[in-house]
Amino acid sequence: MGPLSARLLMERGRPKSDRLGRIRSLDLSGLKLLSEHLDPKLLSRLTQLQELDLSNNQLEMLPANLGLSHLRILRCANNQLGDVTALCQFPELEELSLEGNPFLTVSDNLKVSFLLPKLRKVNGKDASSTSSQVENLNRELTSRVRMISEELVASGRTQVHEADIPEKSPKATAVQEPRARLVASKRPDDVPLNLSPNKRVRTSPLAQVEGHSMGCDGSQPALKLEPLYFLQCHSKNNSPQDLKTQLWACAFEPAWEEGHTEATSQSVATCGGEAVCVIDCQTGIVLHKYKAPGEEFFSVAWTALMVVTQAGHKKRWSVLAAAGLRGQVRLLHVRAGFCCGIIRAHKKAIATLCFSPTHETYLFTASYDKRIILWDIGVPKEDYTFQASQLLTLDTTSTPLRLSPVASCPDAYLLAGCEGGCCCWDVRLDQPQKRRVCEVEFVFSEGSEARGQRVDGLAFVNEDVVASKGNDLGTICLWSWSQTWVSRGSQSTVAVVVLARLQWSPTELAYFSLSTCPDEGIVLCGDEEGNVWIYDVRHILAQQPPLPATPQAPTQILTWPQPRALSQTVTKTMVNTVVANPTFTYLTALTDSNIVAIWKRH
Repeated sequence: MGPLSARLLMERGRPKSDRLGRIRSLDLSGLKLLSEHLDPKLLSRLTQLQELDLSNNQLEMLPANLGLSHLRILRCANNQLGDVTALCQFPELEELSLEGNPFLTVSDNLKVSFLLPKLRKVNGKDASSTSSQVENLNRELTSRVRMISEELVASGRTQVHEADIPEKSPKATAVQEPRARLVASKRPDDVPLNLSPNKRVRTSPLAQVEGHSMGCDGSQPALKLEPLYFLQCHSKNNSPQDLKTQLWACAFEPAWEEGHTEATSQSVATCGGEAVCVIDCQTGIVLHKYKAPGEEFFSVAWTALMVVTQAGHKKRWSVLAAAGLRGQVRLLHVRAGFCCGIIRAHKKAIATLCFSPTHETYLFTASYDKRIILWDIGVPKEDYTFQASQLLTLDTTSTPLRLSPVASCPDAYLLAGCEGGCCCWDVRLDQPQKRRVCEVEFVFSEGSEARGQRVDGLAFVNEDVVASKGNDLGTICLWSWSQTWVSRGSQSTVAVVVLARLQWSPTELAYFSLSTCPDEGIVLCGDEEGNVWIYDVRHILAQQPPLPATPQAPTQILTWPQPRALSQTVTKTMVNTVVANPTFTYLTALTDSNIVAIWKRH
């Protein structure tokens, strides 16, 4: 398709007219249009246009000056859009369709609602709930901006060390320049910041965390956690002024020292922006940093492979899988510092991934294309390359957000927290079907309204107990897998057997990820106020039923240390992800302001 013409617009416009200024509805779908084909001078003549269909084309962006000030309905489904900023030129827009754009994710919905105050429907759904989230987020962050700017200019009283290290990614595949994206309106660009040029901050040895026990019976003393480091290792161009790069996920490297049963991991991988970092929690040093220009990493997962060297010796080899916006999985040789394999797994962004706990080469990837795929990445060859194969495809009815193989039978069933609820699949490979639908949907309350509730936090506390979040405002639910499964019968929708509910933040904001330390009986979750909620649930699960109906208070709420004890870089902020190593020796939290925080338990 070449450039648009006035004749084509009049042919496809309604009502039929020989004047562009009289057209109110225009269908330009399925014409293989590129962004450069949208001529602002021509389209601006459509002075009365109210409905425009640009779906099923090849648009990567919308020109910023189309001049369609009366537009109320815009359809841009099934294109290649990577940014929604240009939509602000349509202040009267009420309905918008963006489905099928592989480089747009759930977070872009927040931005759309922020840009378009009159929006009523997005992708055919009511936009009011998203608008409410944006309003709450904007209100909370605006109230903190003044505090942030004041604290950031305060004098620091810490020891400061450089954390800039050489970046090595000799096999990284170059892709086009990253498209501008925002998770939400976070901080005004004109806030004056006075940051140290150093990137790693070590707290004073005497600095103690502000934490307090919240146990209702007083039997749970506060854990002794010391803040160690606050890092900005994901900043664009290593700039200390970067407080906008969104950090998404972190995972501790598995400990596998032969002959050391007490071996524990102190290396954690973090991802955000175009970088994946591996950090030594004991020293605060960034051991490795891998960059993929044009990518935005959303998830990381570790596995430890047993490989045979050229000399015939067996050796454990840690492999880090990283995935995100481009729908590709990069398999990173962490010690050597390069990418040794790329799996082109999905056509849309990958939201999360995880390795099987029993098969070291089995990798689950979950995407915005509403599919979960099980891969066998295989064992690397002598040249350190992988040859992955696809084993299963699991179809979902909504975007999968969290994955968790069932702890007691990880080879048989997989749980997923999704935008539309909590689902379970049969993943046994001895079954003939290689493409499967959800076998069971779990609901958390009675009634038809219980279905379709987002589950954005999901993890096993032990072999049987599942912790999930998102289905009930202000609480984390503990439920029994075995009791729920036994009560299933032949039903496709089953109410979970709730063991207890944990009190959490009453925020309406979503996508705060929870995690667990099964060996320690610990549940962890961040919140919008910069807190880390810590629950030791062993005493709760040991109680005889019936348990109290009211949500159980956290064992401790971990807050940010006072600014005087830290660098100017560290301040109160949202904690969207928090993970601890299996022995709960180190705790890592990721914030919305591009800071990785590390604590140590004593």
